[in-house]
Amino acid sequence: MQLQTGNLFAVDGRRGGDERIDRLVTGPRVNVERIVSMGHASPDGFWYDDPRAEWVVLLSGAAVLEFEADATRLDMRAGDYVLIEPHCRHRVAWTHDEVQTVWLAIYYER
Repeated sequence: MQLQTGNLFAVDGRRGGDERIDRLVTGPRVNVERIVSMGHASPDGFWYDDPRAEWVVLLSGAAVLEFEADATRLDMRAGDYVLIEPHCRHRVAWTHDEVQTVWLAIYYER
């Protein structure tokens, strides 16, 4: 038996620039990713538009998500989660620039 172990918080984030994305589980119908942000925001005019549903929980830090359809801004703190339906265009407007923002995202087909 081979165990794959790790710690969701054992990662160094960099201020600004790109997010760090680690695929933890990959399958034909589901993917689980750990995303680490620090002072990150999506580029102006960029919107995520995924054909899969995305359930995401904020494990640490703070963030603001924006949704294109109705201009909703969702302030997120540790423990908050959201289910984003397929093709719901959204972006990261802000993540904390002093504390790592660690997300756990589960992508799956509906």
